[in-house]
Parts: sequence; C-alpha cells; structure tokens
Amino acid sequence: MSLLRKKTVSQILRDANEGESSKLVKTLGVRDLTSFGIAAIIGAGIFSTIGLASYNGGPAVSLLFVFTAIACVFTALSYAQFASTVPVSGSAYTYAYVAFGEIFAWVIGWALILEYAVSNMVVAISWSEYFTSMLSGFGITFPKYLATDYGSAARAFDLMQQTRQAGTDVMTLPENTRILADAYASAPMLGDLKLIANLPAGAITVLITALVYIGIKESRTASNILVVLKLGVIGLVIAVGAFYVKPANWSPFAPNGVAGVLSGVASVFFAFIGFDSISTTAEECKNPQRDLPRAMLYCLAICTVLYVLITLVLTGMVNYKELGVSDPLAYVFQKVNLDFVAGVISVSAVVAITSALLVYQLGQPRIWMTMSRDGLLWKRFSTIHPKYKTPSFATIITGVLVAVPSLFMDLKFFVDLTSVGTFFAFILVCAGILYLDARGLSAQSKFRVPYVNGKYIIGLVFLVALAYALTGGNLLQTLESKPLLGVFWLVWAVLAVLGFQHNFSLLPVIGVLTNLYLMTELGASNWQIFGIWLVIGLVLYFSYGYRQSKLAKRENPVGID
Repeated sequence: MSLLRKKTVSQILRDANEGESSKLVKTLGVRDLTSFGIAAIIGAGIFSTIGLASYNGGPAVSLLFVFTAIACVFTALSYAQFASTVPVSGSAYTYAYVAFGEIFAWVIGWALILEYAVSNMVVAISWSEYFTSMLSGFGITFPKYLATDYGSAARAFDLMQQTRQAGTDVMTLPENTRILADAYASAPMLGDLKLIANLPAGAITVLITALVYIGIKESRTASNILVVLKLGVIGLVIAVGAFYVKPANWSPFAPNGVAGVLSGVASVFFAFIGFDSISTTAEECKNPQRDLPRAMLYCLAICTVLYVLITLVLTGMVNYKELGVSDPLAYVFQKVNLDFVAGVISVSAVVAITSALLVYQLGQPRIWMTMSRDGLLWKRFSTIHPKYKTPSFATIITGVLVAVPSLFMDLKFFVDLTSVGTFFAFILVCAGILYLDARGLSAQSKFRVPYVNGKYIIGLVFLVALAYALTGGNLLQTLESKPLLGVFWLVWAVLAVLGFQHNFSLLPVIGVLTNLYLMTELGASNWQIFGIWLVIGLVLYFSYGYRQSKLAKRENPVGID
C-alpha cells in the first residue's frame, strides 16, 4: 500500500455528496464568504500584535504588511484555483490529497488542526484582555487572577520577589508585571495551588462554540453584523487619526533596519491568517467554484489596505517606541486626549475579536469532518446533527480543545506556533498548483492562477540572488546564525531545475519561496514544537488512519495485514 495514494477530483466530489456530509445546508454567497474572510483576518492582529511589530520595526512595518500581503496573494490565488477545482470542505488537506497523496494530506490536515486550534487560543486570550479592559472603562473591576494564565502570573511574582531581594524599587518594573504579581499574591488557594485561570477566554470560546453548533445560517448572520461594526470603527480610527499624524514620527522610517522590520514577521503574518479559512465552508456555498476564489481575493485586498493605513496612522500619531503595548489603537488616542475614541476602540476590539473566533471555530470542525469522511479520523467526527445540520461532535471537541488551553496558557507562545503550521500549509498548496499544471489537471478549474512561464526566470533570478548573497550579502555568516535559510536556498535551486524541465508557472513558485523565506524568520523553538506535533500526528496516522483509510480499502477490499 502506497503512502502516496491519491484521490481523484471525481472521487472527492462523489464522497462529499454521499452520506452524512450531504446534509450540510448550502446557504453562503460571495458576500457572506468575504465577510467571513474579513472577520477572520481583522481580529486580534490589528488590535494587538500590530503594536509589537511597529515597536520593533518602526513605520517601515507598513511595508512588511505589503510584502506579507503579496506572499498571501500568491497563496490565495493557489487556494482559489484548488477551491474551484475541488469545492469541498477540507481546505488544504483535500488539496494535498489530490496533488501529493495521503501521507501529505494527513500531515497538512494535522498541521491545519494545529493552526486553527492555536489561532483560536490566541484570539480567545486577546478577547479576554480587551474584555476586561472594556469592563474597567465602565468602572467594573474583574479579578486579575481570573483573567490571566498561571505561568505569566507566577513569573511576574518571582520577578518581583527577586527585585525586592536585590534591594531595587519594584516601581521600576513594568506596570503589567506588577499587576500580574499582585494577582498571583491575591489569588485564592485550591489545595497547594493558586486558583489562577483566564475565565473570560474559556467562556467566550464556549459561547462561540455553541453558536457554531446551532447552525451555519446563525453563524453567517452574526458574522455579517460583527464585520459591519468593526469596519465602521476602523474607518473611524483612520479618519480621525489622520488629523493627528505628525510626519516627523515617520523619521527614521526603519530605525532598526531590515532586521527590525523582519522581526515582526510572525506578528504581521498572524494578522493575515484567516483568508484560507473560508475554503472550509465550501460545501455550504451556493456556488463555491465561482464565489470562493472571488471572496478570498476580495477580503485579502480590503484587509491589506486597512492594515497599511492603520500602521501609518499609528506610527504617525506617536513615536514607534511607544507602541510596545497590548492595546496600541486605544493607547494612541488616549495619548492625544481622545478618550471617547479610545473607549469606542476598546468596545469594538471585543466585537472584532469575537467575529474572528467565530470563523476559526467554524473552520476546524469541517476539516476534521472531511478527514473523518476519508477514514483517517474516527467516524464520529463526520457526524452531522439531524436538526442543526452542522458537524456536531467535531464542533464540541474543537470547543474543548480550544477552551481548556486558553484558560491556562499565555499569548506569545501561541502566536509564533500558529505561523509555523500556516506557512507549512501555504507552501504545500502553492506547490500543489505546480503539480496540477504538470499533470494537466488545471484545465478542470473554473478559476486558474494566471500563467507566467518561469522556465528561465526562476533559475536566472536564483543565480543573481545567490551571486549577490555570496559576494556582498555575507551568505555563510547568515547561514550560521539562521541555518534554516539553507533549506530556502536548496528549495529554490530544486525549483529552478524543475521549473526549467516542466515550464513551471511563476506565481505559485513565488508563493512557495516567499512563504518559505518568512518561515525561516521564525524561531527554532517553534520548529521544534511543530516537529513534535507532526511526530504525534504520524503516530496516530500509522496506528489508525493508514489502516482505516477508505481509499486504501477501495484499493485492497480484503484489508491490510
């Protein structure tokens, strides 16, 4: 039995129209899909991580948003072609099944589970921060020990103790550190443990999971309302903030150079994650082959423009050194004494982040449903509720797996880990288009990535870039500090050779290379954790999915020894 056994497009479409999954309600149009995409993209990123990226890179981070958006456009075009060719709910998992075979499909599906689950945790934790901040604005104090994770509070308490022992005034510590330390000290005891948990993060996850469980129509209506509200507020921020911009704050434009700008890659890329999530709703679309490609490109274009404008306004209103805060949008308006606008932003952040959590919670159960339908996960994951017409069991498990870690884990750990899994999925989707082209399968698509022959361009640009890196770019020193760049150069060389042989389309190749380069900018610890996650996934696959695969049973009806 081959690990690379593939499913044909006709097989996938036939499976989608049989059994439990055929009960899904087809109700989404291009406007709904675009709304879902905007809801997913404009969430925690624009209200929190954008500040940290600007703090490290200065105003030039606006260019990083553009660069990252370009990388996402090449990926979005590839997703759009696959969505047009294979209009089912599995997203990149299904696309990999067609292009590369079952083992790659499992790996990408397992990576998507990590991406969506971890993204949900980040969003839930960010929601908690803004929610408690909003309550504080209304004069309601929520106990900090019930709105943070145990690890952050314990580390802050230890740091305060060390500061006191060193004879240093604790007021020299950041305000947030002092708040967390006080939360740890005042937390009630449960046996020998401090009772510390992020209850708002867990509670919002449970509520959103319940909404997603009830139905796609209800989720669509809620998403559309929330998106209209947050786009209105973002427009207000840009329009009002423009009057307080001081061009002097844009100089120097890149105070920490290219390295400072690229240090925000994880944060900036996290701000774009979500456009791919709408492909998980393919089986609930009225016309997926037409509407999914349009919606992906529409939402990405809208969000890129908004991100660039927001970044320029933020860095123009205050010096970039002041933006290392968790709520940068509210902060800059407080600085110019527009407390009312800051209050509106705090409320709208809660709304915006809620809509992002809704879309992520919607996407993951549908990936599990598709994997279960193929026999790679247990059958219960593909169960459709007889009344609500949603993947009920998978939705409940998603809620549990997101709510419990969000109660006890911190934000920074999850942001970087999310990006690793996403980059991996994006690279395989772009590479999958190259496979479809080489096999002549792209003709089945109603939407195709614009073809630009890269036969000579890929290799020529590679040689020029390599020559520059060797002569003036300190390539060897760079590889010593960032060994993962070696993978980038090796993949580029392979693509140059294969591109010459098979006349590869240039745009998917650019998608592969830009995503791979951004991936090398992430920390090695994230790769290690991602590697551990993949090992766990492979153990599950070989202990269950490999033997229960429906495709394997079709090829070998007697069974697998």
